[in-house]
Amino acid sequence: MNNEKDNLGDDLKNKASEAFDAAKEKTEDFAEDAKESFQEFTVEAKQTYQEMNGENKKILAGILALLFGFFGVHKFILGYTKEGIIQIIISFVTCGVASIIPFIEGIIYLTKTDEEFYQMYQVNKKPWF
Repeated sequence: MNNEKDNLGDDLKNKASEAFDAAKEKTEDFAEDAKESFQEFTVEAKQTYQEMNGENKKILAGILALLFGFFGVHKFILGYTKEGIIQIIISFVTCGVASIIPFIEGIIYLTKTDEEFYQMYQVNKKPWF
């Protein structure tokens, strides 16, 4: 009787060990697949970012300058943090009168060609007009 219990216990231990090994192998395979997928996503995201020609920022910055120029949002979108803060301060000090500046900038942004906008505001970093 004890011999049967020992054999049954050994069988259960072997099956549990096999199940554990199989689960561990599947987990490692899943982790490797996830890592490869993440790396592929990262490479594709970098390529997409590098291929952007600035059109999206042009339209976004132009519309935000027209609608919310008082807050200098368009400056922050283009990466001009200091100028965005200056725009906010000027707008508050002048009680909104200076919000004509971002309105004019928004019109300028939207009337430039994509290439002109990209070169002037994203490559050469011209912060005002």
